[in-house]
Amino acid sequence: MATSELSCQVSEEDCEHREAFWAEWKDLTLSTRPEEGCSLHEEDALRRETYHQQGQCQALVQRSPWLVMRMGILGRGLQEYQLPYQRVLPLPIFTPAKVGAKEEREETPIQLQDLLALETALGGQCMDRQDVNEITKQLPPVVPVSKPGALRRSLSRSMSQEAQRG
Repeated sequence: MATSELSCQVSEEDCEHREAFWAEWKDLTLSTRPEEGCSLHEEDALRRETYHQQGQCQALVQRSPWLVMRMGILGRGLQEYQLPYQRVLPLPIFTPAKVGAKEEREETPIQLQDLLALETALGGQCMDRQDVNEITKQLPPVVPVSKPGALRRSLSRSMSQEAQRG
């Protein structure tokens, strides 16, 4: 499958306003593909000959920075599609505040509200939070073991005591 691509670059500079713009995108892609339903296969058993031919078509894809995509087969016309707008990042990471201007605070975006709720849940700030002391009160006391034999004796005593208690 052969493919050819055409890229576009646009750059603009305004020295007076100290502004610059630069963009690059893959504009045109032309690829050769086997054409569906267009193949020929012949076989001659007496002469032991075979013949196979596969039809080919040139698929064309054209993209633009205005989110328009045109696709189709070369020579048959192109179908145009308007792509949905999508930012590179879901939310801006940092927006500097305007210095010296007092503005009203904007509402938190819905996506960010969900993220903040998740952080609150994972940050340990929950309603049924218990202190470590309360949790350790429920645990049996820790007995340091100096010798492995001492552990067996203490367990056997405690088990016999439990049996006597009933």
